Amino acid sequence: MAKTKQKTGVFNKMLNWTERIGNALPHPGTLFALFAFATLIMSAVGYALDWEVLHPGTKEIIKPINLLSHDGIHRILLEMVDNFTGFAPLGIVMVAMLGIGIAEQSGLISAVIRMLVLNANKHLLTFIIVFTGILSNVASDVGYVLLIPLAGVIFMAVGRHPIAGMAAAFAGVSGGFSANLVLGTVDPLLAGLSQEAARIIDPAYEVNPTANYFFMVASTFLIAFTGTFITQKIVEPRLGKYKGSTETNDESFGKLSRLEKKGLLMALFTLLAIMGITLVGILPADGFLRGTDGGFLSSPLIRGVVAMLFITAAAMGLAYGFTTKTFKNDTDIMNGMASSMKTLASYFVLVFFAAQFVAYFKWSNLGIILAVNGANFLMSADIGLIPLMILFILLAASINMLMGSASAKWAILAPIFIPMFMIMGYSPELSQVVYRIGDSVTNVISPMMSFFALIIAFVQKYDAKAGIGTIIATMVPYSLAFLLVWIILLVAWLLLGVPLGPDAGIHYTMPN
Repeated sequence: MAKTKQKTGVFNKMLNWTERIGNALPHPGTLFALFAFATLIMSAVGYALDWEVLHPGTKEIIKPINLLSHDGIHRILLEMVDNFTGFAPLGIVMVAMLGIGIAEQSGLISAVIRMLVLNANKHLLTFIIVFTGILSNVASDVGYVLLIPLAGVIFMAVGRHPIAGMAAAFAGVSGGFSANLVLGTVDPLLAGLSQEAARIIDPAYEVNPTANYFFMVASTFLIAFTGTFITQKIVEPRLGKYKGSTETNDESFGKLSRLEKKGLLMALFTLLAIMGITLVGILPADGFLRGTDGGFLSSPLIRGVVAMLFITAAAMGLAYGFTTKTFKNDTDIMNGMASSMKTLASYFVLVFFAAQFVAYFKWSNLGIILAVNGANFLMSADIGLIPLMILFILLAASINMLMGSASAKWAILAPIFIPMFMIMGYSPELSQVVYRIGDSVTNVISPMMSFFALIIAFVQKYDAKAGIGTIIATMVPYSLAFLLVWIILLVAWLLLGVPLGPDAGIHYTMPN
């Protein structure tokens, strides 16, 4: 027992050291500005040294673009505003928060949380939050903008550290990105890239969106239980008892009044009405919410999920607010929306510099060059299947620290690894699932992840001194644990020879 405590103490000391070093760095906004500046310098260095790689897909020679050149400086100045306003998470967060602002100002969110807290099994609360985070991936980015801050409020309401709640939700939403019980928008996207890469070897090969479904389902429960264990045994004990203060009023977590219950009932009726309209639009083959190809995954219901979140949250907030009299006129509604924007002030500052950094890194081609060089090194390793797959996971995890987009990375790596593994006798579906593991496990500690700046802003609500070091130190245990259990699951899967999905085996036989 003493030995275990000593190990735990050493690990906690390492995390505390990581946090201190991370938070000793400049303000996150300043840090992203420094990253952007360093990218400019490295683009000029790489250009001067004539770095180059062969793009595996297009067979084009890729060289660094000097952003300190005449054209580069012009582009920096002309596209600075567009980099900021076009930063993908910015619009998503703003639109979602406008709807959530109505629901919050009306008192709906507080009432729902109180209802959940009063009736929830506290022993299952952590598991439910991690599990819900994993399932939220099907709804694209809703987990980031809704579930993570909500988890903090719920944990605080039951006397637990709010940052631990947000960490659990973040682990599920981002760390568990490659696990789910249903298919999401990323599945057909990755499958399409895998299919194109596979056809380099076999022109008739098809990769279905369900290629990794069986593995995803098993991963869902594995990651949910692992995330729960890490939260309760490592993250919460390290954070200790929360002693800060927020704008939340403890009295607001008392029993619901009769008027509040009536408001919740009206909000529920509103939700059911929206769900009814949605089903009418999505169930028929020619439904008005179907995609242009008649599909579900290409429908505006999935692709426009943030707009649906805005409409649903706003409508339910209005129903609750006018029933409980917290809303008396349109001015109250607009004030509620404005109030939600005030909470994003620090996020806007972070996003401005983060957007410039991401844009410069993309323009310079440095990300592609680093990815291809790493892949070439891995290909040169003459080792067995399981060690090779583990190295591939580690490569994908490392590249994920440099490039945020799952599809962009796979577009580079798939044409390299899928043909190579097919020649060795392994299926494209296996290559894809191994990549997805690596792409997920470092999401929670990667500053390149699109929503990383938003997570910092959420955490700073409860700890004003929190910075990148706080987030990374809090999330490192999840990243390491997810990496370990996913490797164990993959090794077991390979040894047993279980299909990864419907008609998606591990092995591949070259056509005669």
